Amino acid sequence: MSDLQRNGVNLSNWRLAPHNQTSLTRVRELIPSANIAARGRPMHLPRAIRDLSRLSFAAPKGGEATIAQLLERSTTDGWVVLHRGSVVHEWYRTREASREPHIVYSVSKSITAILAGILWGDGKLDPDAPVTRYVPELASSAYGDATVRHVLDMTVSLAFTEDYINPDDTYLRYRESTGWNPRRAGFTANLNDYLTGLRKNTYAHGELFHYCSPNSDLLGWIVERASGQRFAEFMSERLWSPLGAASDGYITVDAAGAPRTAGGICVMVSDLARFGEMLRCRGVANGKQVVPGEWIDDIRTGGKHEQWARGQMISFLPQGRYRNKWYIRGGASQGFFANGIHSQWLYVDPAADLVVAKVSAQALPVDEALDHLHLAAFDALAERLNR
Repeated sequence: MSDLQRNGVNLSNWRLAPHNQTSLTRVRELIPSANIAARGRPMHLPRAIRDLSRLSFAAPKGGEATIAQLLERSTTDGWVVLHRGSVVHEWYRTREASREPHIVYSVSKSITAILAGILWGDGKLDPDAPVTRYVPELASSAYGDATVRHVLDMTVSLAFTEDYINPDDTYLRYRESTGWNPRRAGFTANLNDYLTGLRKNTYAHGELFHYCSPNSDLLGWIVERASGQRFAEFMSERLWSPLGAASDGYITVDAAGAPRTAGGICVMVSDLARFGEMLRCRGVANGKQVVPGEWIDDIRTGGKHEQWARGQMISFLPQGRYRNKWYIRGGASQGFFANGIHSQWLYVDPAADLVVAKVSAQALPVDEALDHLHLAAFDALAERLNR
């Protein structure tokens, strides 16, 4: 019997607190996975450690908080802060969090879109092309008249509701198709089967931002078709090894081997920080252009606030945008970030020379008050480190 079994962790409860405090660094013991090898020279991260745990900042709801309190409140497992490429603060809740890959949930979406950018740079992926150019099997689905750009920017018209607390049957079937939930009797569809059965909503593609995780699993399918490689293999060869990741990662796969690119990537938080540093440096790592700089520029400057404002997350980022599966804060901030449920973060602020990587086992999947507290903490870090 495994440690997970002895602790009562199984496929039915592994994402729920308190079980997630054990399971999120051991996902491959529960779900099939594909290895993402790190074969390159690790990116060197100099250390200039400072005690930032007591840094205090104004909380959006009033009062003050410290970095230590933020890490405690969000059940942080691992935290790495880089300033100008050096590690200035690092913290781990458990030994496992410092030694084992941790699931990053929807940060996976943003990583997958970086792979799409590499393919764009190779001339193998056209964001303005119809989805069916790469996956013709989707011709009769909601994606039949959508473009890759609609998929990248979450503006697909899709009859799908992402509700982690009160999921409907459509959402439960989605989780079952990915292998993340036990299958109910009679359900046999795998992930790609599920995607081909999705239907359009009442509005047009491109009209508004509508957050739907299946779009990002579809992007992984597109990446595989455009590259001619399995997703984990392509990520290893073109991103993880060239950027200088120090450790292998992995991604969960369904029963047919389809990758869960919407949420199944598991990596070391230190390597997530290295990935963020490469983005801060406009796609350059270890002296090589790993990702086209123009793709990073498009993330930072693209996206339409009007589409974002018509969507369901305007209170999260009142001045925000969404581009290539990255959130852009907007307004005076230069920050852009990837965010996953249960408080996974990769925050990049090129103007402040700041990268923050964070993996967590927060009890609630989504806590907007805590999200705003994180953004306030990132601003405080930028201000303190650049005095």
